Amino acid sequence: MKQVKTLAIKYHEQHRIFAIQTLQSSYVFALNDRGRLQHLYWGSPVDLADCIPLLGTWSHSSFDAEVEREREEYSFWGNLVYTEPSLKATMPDGVRDLVMKYSEHRITLQEGQEKLVIILRDEYYPLETQLSYTVIPELDLIERSAQIVNTGAEKMVLENVQSAAWSIPYLQDYRMTHVTGKWSGEFQLRDTVLSEGKKVLESRRGFTDSHANPWFAIDNGQATEATGEVWFGALAWSGNWRITAEKTAFNLVKVTGGINDFDSEWVLGAGESFETPVFVGGYTADGFGEMSRHLHQYQYDYVIPSQVPRRVLYNSWEATYFDVNVQDQMALAERAARMGVELFVVDDGWFGGRNHDRAGLGDWFVNPEKFPNGLSELIRKVQDLGMEFGIWVEPEAVNPDSDLYREHPDWVYHFPTRGRTELRNQLLLNISKPEVKRYILDFMAQLLTNHNISFMKWDMNRTITEPGMKDHPLNQQKEVWIRHVRALYEIWAELRERFPQVAFETCAGGGSRIDLGILRYADQAWPSDNTDAFDRLSIQEGFSYAYAPKLMTCWVTEEVSGMNKRITSLKYRFHSAMMGTLGIGSNLNRWSDGLIEESAGYIKQYKEIRPLVQYGKQYRLDEWKRQGVMAVQYIGQDAAESVVFAFLHSQHLGEPLPRLRLQGLNPLKTYVIEGQDGEWSGRALMNIGIDLPLRGDFDSLLYRIREQ
Repeated sequence: MKQVKTLAIKYHEQHRIFAIQTLQSSYVFALNDRGRLQHLYWGSPVDLADCIPLLGTWSHSSFDAEVEREREEYSFWGNLVYTEPSLKATMPDGVRDLVMKYSEHRITLQEGQEKLVIILRDEYYPLETQLSYTVIPELDLIERSAQIVNTGAEKMVLENVQSAAWSIPYLQDYRMTHVTGKWSGEFQLRDTVLSEGKKVLESRRGFTDSHANPWFAIDNGQATEATGEVWFGALAWSGNWRITAEKTAFNLVKVTGGINDFDSEWVLGAGESFETPVFVGGYTADGFGEMSRHLHQYQYDYVIPSQVPRRVLYNSWEATYFDVNVQDQMALAERAARMGVELFVVDDGWFGGRNHDRAGLGDWFVNPEKFPNGLSELIRKVQDLGMEFGIWVEPEAVNPDSDLYREHPDWVYHFPTRGRTELRNQLLLNISKPEVKRYILDFMAQLLTNHNISFMKWDMNRTITEPGMKDHPLNQQKEVWIRHVRALYEIWAELRERFPQVAFETCAGGGSRIDLGILRYADQAWPSDNTDAFDRLSIQEGFSYAYAPKLMTCWVTEEVSGMNKRITSLKYRFHSAMMGTLGIGSNLNRWSDGLIEESAGYIKQYKEIRPLVQYGKQYRLDEWKRQGVMAVQYIGQDAAESVVFAFLHSQHLGEPLPRLRLQGLNPLKTYVIEGQDGEWSGRALMNIGIDLPLRGDFDSLLYRIREQ
């Protein structure tokens, strides 16, 4: 195949070295003398020729052989591979060993993106592996994936298929940063020093859950928000996944990630192929902050389906819960409109016999008692008030007490000899069954065709248990975990194609199912059921390490938090929620006219700074974090305008706070701070900083800064 002349991807014919050059990084690997892909370098920019001495000539000693296999770019189980494999398969004759050798490669240019595909073939069996590298040069990112092809006439079994393995350079120490959590306490940052062995992040619950998220970062233990080398990656998969950071006795660290192989197999038929999800990886020499900004921009430019600004929404759940009716919703809509809300969302309780969480889920028809004139009456009212209309659904689950379940009890995952475990009084539909998938698409299409709905909150409150698929071949039952996610993606893709005017929010048991897979279809995400303004600061901080602020739905709720009875001011609650996509979830019937009017002022202010928050560069200003100060800065792409949020947990002995130094401004430009006299150079604001007149407990402020 004729090679395309490219700028980012280089190949040295004599030494058989591949080099991927981005704006501020180099990623280099080669074919060694045994025909295997050997990783050479990943870090700050170097020339391809600089890496020639790194390509080893291996002896036949067991020591050299083992080190060689540990440095493989994508490892195949068998022979001397004892570390985490990238691919493990069983051949038709029962052989469980792979001997994959380089066959060919191609470099292409598609829609402005350079892509390298390397093809390896087993030396005996008709099995082919295609490794893909797509370059995002301006963001120092590489998208990696693998496609496994059965070129023979008999079935094979794929036992473990990972997307990529990232080799980390030699470091004095290896510190791994990730997030963990639980319901109402998601996205909590953690770090650990890697010692010999494996550190595993994973989900086994059927979707990306709140206990871990498919993102990692590794540094030498010295990196900060603004300085230091950081290697990082994020997986685009919404089902069971696993990321394994393995440090060997030879001080080599490799991070392997992809679909979790726990209870998972895939039968690859004759002529069939299996494609893994994308595992994007990157490098920066400028700390965790630059890592996040690169991931945010990547999501804006390459992942999310729409560039439309996210609207200020009101959700009526906490006002009515299941006691939904047209009159109460209209009254709430009137109060929301007075505040300047742009999108009114009706949550659970509008359909079927849904008066509590024990019945009705799965019966997706408008409840005639709650809406005697249908949904259109409420929608017209909402639109007359100048707002758009949104609604809640949970299509993947069903209550046993529902017409759908009584008619189709075999549509749910189950084992015939076991009981059916209920979670939140629900069972989970096998959406990979064609008839179930068609049912969901049909009711969703009918709902969106018959009503002027512009926003869909897609919830998922049920993990997979008893993962049996009725009518699916017995030897393919372990495909359930993959088939569910693929069916979900297919449903969302069809709905987005048929209803491009509808925005979708992913929501799952709090902050679950948030990853680069679902974000290719979802416009925004619900990071936690915990809407306490103080708790949300740490949740939103952890979220921001991997995901863009625009994607993060943040609600203002009651003065006294329902989670922990903490009391915070309206200003504090709005400031906390204004750092992402702003929403209000309080019972507005309890709010005085004064609170409504004050809220209207904050919403007006948010709309003014929305371009900075939703499209600007985010800087986490953590200089005084140990003093109880959380500060976040957003700055426009041209550095002409910025907004700063600062929060004080509690004041210590009445002591004033130090000045807060900003980032990202033009040092040679002059700036003004809204509401304050005087002018400041960008250099002064970044080196001397701004005053923080925060006092007492749970205080906050917002600074707007503009170029003069």
